[in-house]
Amino acid sequence: MHKPVLLKESIEGLDIQPGDIFVDATLGDGGHTEYVCKLFGREVKVIGLDADSQAVKRAEENLKNFECEKNIKVKNFSDIDQVLAELGIERANRILADLGLSSYQLLESGRGFSFQRDEPLLMTMKRELEPEDVTAEMIVNVWSEETLADIIYGYGEERYARRIAKKIVTIRKVKPIKTTFDLVEIIRQAVPKSYQRRRLHYATRTFQAIRIAVNDELKRLETFLDKAFKILTPGGRIAVIAFHSLEDRIAKRFFREKQKEGLARVLTKKPIVPSPEEIKNNPRARSAKLRVLQKL
Repeated sequence: MHKPVLLKESIEGLDIQPGDIFVDATLGDGGHTEYVCKLFGREVKVIGLDADSQAVKRAEENLKNFECEKNIKVKNFSDIDQVLAELGIERANRILADLGLSSYQLLESGRGFSFQRDEPLLMTMKRELEPEDVTAEMIVNVWSEETLADIIYGYGEERYARRIAKKIVTIRKVKPIKTTFDLVEIIRQAVPKSYQRRRLHYATRTFQAIRIAVNDELKRLETFLDKAFKILTPGGRIAVIAFHSLEDRIAKRFFREKQKEGLARVLTKKPIVPSPEEIKNNPRARSAKLRVLQKL
């Protein structure tokens, strides 16, 4: 079972009230929504979104015994306005986006999110792919060396991005890159021995960068924030849990801009981070940062 990160902190930060419409924009296994249902039951209306149809199925199963009014949709969080319009809802009072991958996606999805498992290079949040959808396999086998380097450096902040991109292009001329282990071995060959002995696995940043590119995550986050703020009622709140600096930077900049415009108030002068106890119980929580904004 996936452990929701900063669970109490995020829900307390949202300050949900009876009668509110709460949107869990990245539902996952439903951990945050489950907590809201336990606290409020039918006093709060819940709308849950997730691009992963399997995540939606797991969430529906996990939430089936809880007394709360809920609508759950297989949709990306950047489509939040479309989902509410389809439900005949104009405004929401509280909106949460937890931008982390679930334990299931990393360990059980079979879509190549983890460099620790030999799986097809997909890295897509969507399970039912359409012809126009981008995959990690497409990126590493088709995109130019310059574009690969820019992605790995820009999205992964990987210092050896150019060396990794060059090695990818060299290897793919010999044979297609098909699996996560194929890519891990290429990265291993591209980086210095000393880099391979660091605490952070040498493939972490490259996998992160390619996953972000596959799912267009940063652009979707910007779109989500813009739409969510417009949907939010006066006095309503948005909470964002980010797991790496690029996501956190986007949320921080958006929140500050809205405050500067006199449209909102940032409620977290510094991001809220997990306690040492939470990190001990859930090591994946260690990089999480929570920010909360209130619309005026």
